[in-house]
Amino acid sequence: MNRSFWFVAGAGAGVYAMVRARRAAEVLTPEGLRDRMAGLGLGAHLFAEELRAGMDEKETELRERLGWTLDGPRALAGSSPTDSTEMETR
Repeated sequence: MNRSFWFVAGAGAGVYAMVRARRAAEVLTPEGLRDRMAGLGLGAHLFAEELRAGMDEKETELRERLGWTLDGPRALAGSSPTDSTEMETR
C-alpha cells in the first residue's frame, strides 16, 4: 500500500512537471511571445478605454453637482445680468 501510494504520487508529480515544462516552452516560442504581447496590448487598450469612460462619468457628475454646462456656469433662476447692474448703480 505504501509503495503504491508513493508510485502514484511520483507519477502524478512527473506528469504535472512535464505539462508545466511544455507550457513554459510554448510561451518562449515566437508565436507564444507574439500572443503574450497581443494580449498585453489588448489589456492596455481596454484599461485606457475604461479609464476614459470613468473620467467622462466623473466629469459629468461634477458638472451636474456644480451646475456647470459646457458653455460655462448656468445662470441662477430669477436673476438676470441687468438686475446686478441696477443694484450697483443705487
